[in-house]
Amino acid sequence: MILLRRLLGDVLRRQRQRQGRTLREVSASARVSLGYLSEVERGQKEASSELLSSICDALDVPMSELMREVSDELALAELAQSAAGDAVPAPMRPVLNPVSVTSVTGRPDERVTIKRPQEAVDVVAA
Repeated sequence: MILLRRLLGDVLRRQRQRQGRTLREVSASARVSLGYLSEVERGQKEASSELLSSICDALDVPMSELMREVSDELALAELAQSAAGDAVPAPMRPVLNPVSVTSVTGRPDERVTIKRPQEAVDVVAA
């Protein structure tokens, strides 16, 4: 299960760390206890919209930017979860035919040609 409070906490922590600020500095500026801010960042507490607004102000980050980053993280987490749960079949690498090697004389130092099947395609699951 994807917990929104964890994703939100991760994004808040990254924002704070990008600025090189401590929990103490941000908690003082946001007027929230250091312990509570720490719990929010670790995804242990749900932050109210008022608290988020205060933290965003303290970080000088628009709430819309914070929520956009959380939304992107949520989309990635949902994609990973659906791929892991096989709710949607994940793209699979096709089984390739054996590679054929041709040699004229059979000498070890001779150049060989390796032919790939024409249908060889690499598929990468996101």
